[in-house]
Amino acid sequence: MTRKRNEPANFRPLSPCGLDVGQPKTWVVELEGARKAALETGRTRLIVSALVFAMAFVMIGLRLVDLTLLQSDASAQIATVAPANTEWRSGRADIVDRNGTVLATTLPTNAVYANPRQIRNPDEVAGRLASVLKGIDEERLKGGLASDRSFTWVGRCLSPRETDAVNDLGIPGVYLQHDECRYYPHDDLFSHVVGYSDIDGQGIAGMEKTFEERLRGGTAPLELSLDMRLQHIMAEELQAAMTEYSGIGASGLIMDVDTGEILAMVSLPTFDPDHPGAASDEARFNRATLGVYEVGSVFKIFSAAAALDAGAVRLDDGYDVSKPIRVAGYTINDFKPKDGWMSIPEIFLHSSNIGTVHMAMEAGTKAIQNYFGKFGLLKRGPVELPENGSPLVPAKWREINTMTISYGHGLAVTPVQVVRALSAMVNGGELLSPTLVKRKPGERPVGEQVISEQTSEQMRWLMRLVVAEGTGRNAEAPGYMVGGKTGTADKLKASGGYDRNNRIASFAGAFPMDDPQYAIFAMVDEPKPTENSYGYATAGWVVAPAIKKIVQRMGPVVGLEPRALPSEVGPDPLFVPVHLKGRSVASQ
Repeated sequence: MTRKRNEPANFRPLSPCGLDVGQPKTWVVELEGARKAALETGRTRLIVSALVFAMAFVMIGLRLVDLTLLQSDASAQIATVAPANTEWRSGRADIVDRNGTVLATTLPTNAVYANPRQIRNPDEVAGRLASVLKGIDEERLKGGLASDRSFTWVGRCLSPRETDAVNDLGIPGVYLQHDECRYYPHDDLFSHVVGYSDIDGQGIAGMEKTFEERLRGGTAPLELSLDMRLQHIMAEELQAAMTEYSGIGASGLIMDVDTGEILAMVSLPTFDPDHPGAASDEARFNRATLGVYEVGSVFKIFSAAAALDAGAVRLDDGYDVSKPIRVAGYTINDFKPKDGWMSIPEIFLHSSNIGTVHMAMEAGTKAIQNYFGKFGLLKRGPVELPENGSPLVPAKWREINTMTISYGHGLAVTPVQVVRALSAMVNGGELLSPTLVKRKPGERPVGEQVISEQTSEQMRWLMRLVVAEGTGRNAEAPGYMVGGKTGTADKLKASGGYDRNNRIASFAGAFPMDDPQYAIFAMVDEPKPTENSYGYATAGWVVAPAIKKIVQRMGPVVGLEPRALPSEVGPDPLFVPVHLKGRSVASQ
């Protein structure tokens, strides 16, 4: 090949495609192999990367399934904020009355706390918080905020308005969190029965304490035997009597004589269960179940029943009550002395202490003590409340004790013991256990027969006689045939003996006496005479009128239709022909 002019010695011509036409074929094959190898390497790397990402997504998906499905219960337990649109449930069951009215419930609320280490000016912050939160002890809060701790409570059970106010303050180091609060919607109406719980929801008094395990974590409400309507009536009328006669306290109960259910239980003064710490010891004291009292002539019901049931006396027997009884240095008189002989009905009608003592001694000390024991008056009675008092019984029961106890002195009992024994006197003689828990429809407990049905009928007649013609006339509620017995007893002094200027005025009764359904007891502690009572502060003036009002208001509520008085339609069917000093009480 001839080299052209000016071409370098090492010149090699290129092909039109840019290849050195003088290059060997092996070089071209090597170039193509390198390019294929690079492509394979890239493809492999892409596949590996895709597999890695796919495995990561699979692992994330499996974890999500595990969290949302397999561990849903555990995650719900540690959640601090409930998801939106879910039903909120408290950790404590409601308490309701016999008609389903809520008496105690738990509500979601908020609490406020602080981290003192983040508080720059404790005094200023305490003042600002105290200005928007009720019941805050500002000085105590200052001390808490000035401490070197990392946590201190400021307030719990905040209202929505208080929660907003704390939020609006915007104080660094002050925080809100979800909380639960026990709430009593009827304020102080049921405070002694329902009781209350502490700030952490632990029951510490009343039914809240008794049924702590049942209520904590429960869902079904605890149904009480109480009726809010009757509770309101009893509380209102007792408060009126207590106010009118300047008493220091009062108590009242209504009991179903066939089931033992307590329909109303009131103790005055009372307190706000939402703020029990602000109440005095006296206000928190349950007079209905914890207080023990000598109830005076109310005990003549039980003395007469014992003597009649034992066969020691009959209704047509009688005694000379003109002379006081003197024994062991004691003198037993009547409040209003009577001359001559009195029949058993007259003794009961006029509340003669002398006549009652004669009846009790006719029965004998052993019999009276035995009957009072059967009536449930000598030992602590069964009731669900932890606040349950024991009666004050003579250490050694002698003849003088029989005499004084027969008319209500020397034995102190709780009001719930009285209403329980009273029910047995009128329901045919069966002593039932009182209960504050609603019984099932048709459920009737089996009691103990403590007196005969005949004696029970006689006691119903005697109690009706007292309201129709005797010391209980002010308790007469037309149409409801009330029967009962008044009782006025001087109070014991701390130093011993009796205080003639301070007394317990009480009334124990039942209605309607031709077919008793309800037993009722009420008392006022230390009533004072008024001009309207002509200087008296006895049960006939103080408590009997309140009983009348309670029965009149209660009757329509429980469905009792008032009926015409026996005197308007003929002889009272309860009035048997027993002669009182020559005249028959059947001609009422």
